[in-house]
Amino acid sequence: MKLYIYQQDEWPHFNWDSSVLLSLLGKARNMQGKLMGKMDSLGIELRREANLETLTSDILNSFEIEGEILNPEQVRSSLARRLGMNIPNLIRSDMYIDGIADMIYDVTQQFEMPLTNERLFDWYSFLLPTANSYLNENITHSWRNDSKGPMKISSGKKVNERVSYQAPDAVTLNDEMNLFVEWFNNEDKLDPIIKAGIAYLWFVIIYPFDSNNGKIARSLTDMLLSKSEKSLQRFYSMSAQIALKQNEYYSILEKTRLGNLDITAWLQWFINCLINAFAAAEQTLARVLYKQEFWNNLTTIYLNPRQNFLLNKIQVGLDNKLTSAKWAEIARCSADTALRDIKDLLHKQVLKKGTAGGRSTNYKLNDLI
Repeated sequence: MKLYIYQQDEWPHFNWDSSVLLSLLGKARNMQGKLMGKMDSLGIELRREANLETLTSDILNSFEIEGEILNPEQVRSSLARRLGMNIPNLIRSDMYIDGIADMIYDVTQQFEMPLTNERLFDWYSFLLPTANSYLNENITHSWRNDSKGPMKISSGKKVNERVSYQAPDAVTLNDEMNLFVEWFNNEDKLDPIIKAGIAYLWFVIIYPFDSNNGKIARSLTDMLLSKSEKSLQRFYSMSAQIALKQNEYYSILEKTRLGNLDITAWLQWFINCLINAFAAAEQTLARVLYKQEFWNNLTTIYLNPRQNFLLNKIQVGLDNKLTSAKWAEIARCSADTALRDIKDLLHKQVLKKGTAGGRSTNYKLNDLI
């Protein structure tokens, strides 16, 4: 019985109904063009800020999809360093976060370089939480070996867990991945958005590693979209949209991996997700422009180093509501000093009190001043 898509006779020759996708593709390309045009009209620094915000969101959401929560400040700081951005008060990041940032830097800044097995092995190594992943070449620079049995993907809670998919046998992976990499590098007749959707699906069907396959598939998508736009900067996040629709994502993925080679439904879902990512990028642009205007309005107001540091933290969304106790903890100052800082900013109308009172009193940024 041919249960899985890769068991079909014509595998991996996917097919789809172009007429069904035509209007969606037109809408996606139109939104993509408008977004890139808007970003091109911004100054260099604003584009770099939008890129940093997008990449930070992309990493955080890609990992959250797999149930892993990363430290946003560390991710942002590590990315900023790799992008050569001169941002004050960047915090230290651990080796795991730095490895993730290295991978994303390679994906988005070296997208013209061909994909190779070694490059994929390197990405997988970057995603391992152990700092010494390079010390064991047999594990990190090879495909999964199924030494513990076939790779089975389960769904549902532990009590009612069921196998929703079994990946191709490990003995087939060299051939499967060689075919995939050859196609990835040399297929140039497909619409770039269609190619990105196929690459994502194809990779998670093969499931070549013991873990992190979804994260790498999303990075391959970003790589292809970056290449199609010929842009080193990312202004929209597919991962953020997938994270918002995880149930839909896993449902369409399961149906497609259990189906035949007609992947029209998958491509419909993928393109709609991309359209939503373009729409959400407008919000990123608005936040970046707001931040610039906010700081422009503060040019005549004196801020001490602690105030500057904490306002920056609020601006990147890490502490939207600050208490005086949290201010003292983050700024490493006394409670009295923290309260003086806050009262000064209240007087200057930079901060305003939240609605809660008493011990729950908190402060947030005032509207543009």
